[in-house]
Amino acid sequence: MDNREEVREFLTSRRAKITPERAGLPSGSRRRVPGLRRSEVAALADMSVEYYAKLERGNLAGASPAVLEAVARALRLDDAERAHLLNLARAADGSDALARPARRRTKDHWKPHRSLQWTLDAITAGPAFVRNGRMDVLAANPLARAFYADLYAAPGNQANLARFQFLDPASRHFYPDWDAFADIAVAILRTEAGRNPHDKDLHDLVGELSTRSEEFRTRWGAHNVRHHGTGTKRFRHHAVGDLTLAYEGLEMAAEPGLTLTIYAAEPGSPSEEGLRLLASWTATQDTEAAASPRTATG
Repeated sequence: MDNREEVREFLTSRRAKITPERAGLPSGSRRRVPGLRRSEVAALADMSVEYYAKLERGNLAGASPAVLEAVARALRLDDAERAHLLNLARAADGSDALARPARRRTKDHWKPHRSLQWTLDAITAGPAFVRNGRMDVLAANPLARAFYADLYAAPGNQANLARFQFLDPASRHFYPDWDAFADIAVAILRTEAGRNPHDKDLHDLVGELSTRSEEFRTRWGAHNVRHHGTGTKRFRHHAVGDLTLAYEGLEMAAEPGLTLTIYAAEPGSPSEEGLRLLASWTATQDTEAAASPRTATG
């Protein structure tokens, strides 16, 4: 992913989202572009139109923190968008670790250390798993593996949440709010692209999804980013039905770039009972698998 193109498209898309009224400017009568004009952003950021135009053309290299903050204020960027802009600037400078290839953490190149798996397995009341910025599920507790049974069952998916979202028809059933989940998935990948622009595995994933899914391609072109830390989601599991679960995403200090996500149900709710049923169903499946006779050979 070319950094200059990414910068240009990100800043242009953010400018298009800000109306003059929201920026405290008169709307005027004739506007040939959506949102603010470059000259208006430059005025709000207290810089020349020529300099802002240079930034929007993708030339972030050498831009000072004060300049970047002024642009962020003018474009009304939220925390995730501001962090994305800073990541793009670091990559443009080539002076930050973010601009260097990161350690590859795919299913084939990273394994959870024993204490991490012990920790995941100790969480028994809700699904818990570790993912990277490409949305590969790298480690999970038994309840998470049962929760994401369709994800693990998909041929060629490699336990990737984005592939499941856009390429597996089962995701339409599993995610009742499919469009919202799709927006989140793409925003997570776009955030990772800014943070880790030289990740070949991410490039390949984005290329695959862009080629095979118009839903993904449209969302990718919107350049939306987000911090995905906490909230509530609805699911529909084939074995236990509808679940409404809260989630917490925790950045792992010992493994930068990885996130531990834990789902939990409200105490006393039907969803809590659903997770209990899922745990029981999982135990039954494991028992039946262990008890099944092995085929004799020789």
